[in-house]
This record gives sequence, C-alpha cells and structure tokens, in this order.
Amino acid sequence: MKVAVGLSGGVDSSVSAVLLQERGCEVVGITMRLWDGRYKGGARDACFGAGEKEDIETATALAAQIGIPYRVFDCAEAYDAEIVRHFRETYLAGRTPNPCVRCNAIMKFGFLPDLARRSGLEFDKFATGHYARIWRGESGRLAVRRAFDESKDQSYFLYRLSQEQLAHHIFPLGELSKDEVRAKARALGLKSATKPDSQDFYSGDVAELIGAVDREGEIVDCDGRVLGRHGGFWHFTIGQRKGLGIGGAGAPYYVVALDACRNRVVVGRADDVPVREFSISDMVFGAVSREEFESAGSIACAVKIRSTGAPRGGAIVEPAGEGAARCRFPAGIPGVAPGQSAVFYGTEGQILLGGVIA
Repeated sequence: MKVAVGLSGGVDSSVSAVLLQERGCEVVGITMRLWDGRYKGGARDACFGAGEKEDIETATALAAQIGIPYRVFDCAEAYDAEIVRHFRETYLAGRTPNPCVRCNAIMKFGFLPDLARRSGLEFDKFATGHYARIWRGESGRLAVRRAFDESKDQSYFLYRLSQEQLAHHIFPLGELSKDEVRAKARALGLKSATKPDSQDFYSGDVAELIGAVDREGEIVDCDGRVLGRHGGFWHFTIGQRKGLGIGGAGAPYYVVALDACRNRVVVGRADDVPVREFSISDMVFGAVSREEFESAGSIACAVKIRSTGAPRGGAIVEPAGEGAARCRFPAGIPGVAPGQSAVFYGTEGQILLGGVIA
C-alpha cells in the first residue's frame, strides 16, 4: 500500500512515517509550506510562524534518513484565504474561532493531499501523526474516536473530517502513548525525538493577524455597570480571568460575553460563568448520521467545548432545525464561547456529531 504522510518536522509525524514503513507500506512524505513572511511571527514553536523553516529542514533530514521521497507544497495563499482570514473575521464579529479545527478539515486533510495528487503523486492512504483512532459502526459509518493515550487525544480537532476523508486516512499513533512514541524516536536516533510539541496556532501576537486598530471600549458587569476600559474587545476571550485590568477586592471577575457592536467586554462572577443551554450551528455528523439524529429526537452523550480536558458526561443534544442543534447541560458548563466547537462523544469514545457554538 502507498501512503503519503503529512510531515511537520515533529516527533509524532516522524514516528508515523517509520511505523508505516515497518508495516511494509511504500511511504512518501509531504508538507504544507504556510509561512511567507507577510506577518511578524517569531521562531518559537507553533504551527504557523517563522519556525516553519527549521521544521521543513528536520522533515527533509528525516526523509533522507529513512529513505523516502519528500515533497513540500506551497500552500501559503490558500492558508491565508481559508484560515487566517476566517480567524480575523470571526474575532472581529465577537466570536472565538478555532483555526486548528478548520485547518485540519480544509487544509491538512483536504487541500494538501489533493494538491499532492494533482502534482502526480500516487498514494492509497494519507496519514498524520495525530493521536486519534477511527471508529467504524455496524452500518459502515466512520467517525473519529479518542486516542488510547487520552492525555494526548486530539480527536476534538478532527471532528469536521468527512466520511470520505476518514475512509482514506490512517492514524498510526492511535494505539500508542506519547512516551512510547518518543522512545521509538530515540531508539531510531531521530532528530525530532526531543523536539517539544507545538503549543500554539501562531508564533506571534494574534492581534497582528486580526489587524484591528485599538479602540477604547467599556468593561461592564452583567448589570451594565462600567468597571473599567479596554483597547478592543478582540483582546479578550470568554472565560478569561487574568489581565482584565479592573482590579478590586472580592471574588474575581471572568469574561462572560463580548459585545462586538458596542465594543464592550461583559464580566461576571463565578456564578455567572456556567451555561446550561446553548445552540450549535454548522453541524457535522460522525458516528450518528443526520437522519439518525433527527429520528432520535435527542441523544444523551458527553461534550467537549475546549480542546483540553476530557469530555464531560451529562449533555443532552437535540435537533433544532436544518444544520442546527441545541445542547442542554443541567449541571452547567463554564467557558461556552460562540465560535468555538462543541463536540459530542458516545460511550466508546467515538464522535457522534459536532458543530460551532452559536
């Protein structure tokens, strides 16, 4: 079997390529070049930034070491149009985007393998170093499933992958722990063995990507009382506690809402943070099809609204019209931010469905 592996220069994709070779696959490495210098991001570890040059050099060395062909594809224009522009527009609309979710579905698992095939490369499957697995139901329907190493699970970032994308993908690390992957890399003498994981989307100040000129606005409490001033609502995120600049004695304040129209940041106390009901739009269906979801009327499941932490049980999700749903979480869940993703999981760790918090 011929497999194209998306190489990032990190330990995970490097070990993925080696494991596939050991299984007898014919492997080729492919990489997206995203950085063209139009922004000022530094060289620290991130998916998008000037450090990409070093990452490509590491991937090139790996390909030579294990004896596989390697190609780099210029995807900077497409990335700026599809990911950075959406990031900017979403923030300026008072919502909190998740660029990694969007990048995986559109760029890494879509644009990159498509571009590679159009260039003449032939391969049966595409593989990445994500910690996730693929679940197949009795009907043959596919879904992303949580990784064996739940502390490194990246299924949340992959919920938007289509049935076709999943049918042509392999997650070589799905059954391994991070410690096992690093041990394998050290045993092989791979340069990436001790390389730290990417922690951020962008290596610079995200305000640069947003591109808005600071504009003074009010910080108000839930009753509308002015508590302070700020330089633009886009500098804040839902659930933020530190850096509000309002001081004062007593219990801390948290950001509970962003009002883009009035350039206001709304803050509240801890009791104002949990949300017990929220809407989801732009739905994607995994282990559960649209027809099954609508027929069921409601599904009891676990939900994640942030990439970190385990899914939280006790959610009830139900249809709310074309491409929309409603989630009820009676116990209350903090940090519900419009623009972020809500991903719903079944009892086997499989993603049932997901969408964007409205």
